[in-house]
Amino acid sequence: MGKKNLMTLFACTTLFVLVGCSTPAVITLKDGEQIETKDKPRYDEDSGFYQFEQEDGKPVQVNKDEIHTIKIK
Repeated sequence: MGKKNLMTLFACTTLFVLVGCSTPAVITLKDGEQIETKDKPRYDEDSGFYQFEQEDGKPVQVNKDEIHTIKIK
C-alpha cells in the first residue's frame, strides 16, 4: 500500500471517528419549547427520564412524558 493510500485511509478513519462521537438532536417538548443537545439523548428506563447535555454543556433530565419529539440532526 502506497503512502498516499495510507494517508487517505487514515484521514477517512479519523473523520469517521469524529463524526461518530457527536450526534446532536433537537428535543421538542409538549409545551412547544425546543432544546438543542450536544449528543443523542440517552433514555434511563429505571427513572423514565431522558438524559443529555445542552449545547452550553449543562446536564439535563427530562421526563419522557413531557417530550413530543426527538429529532436527530
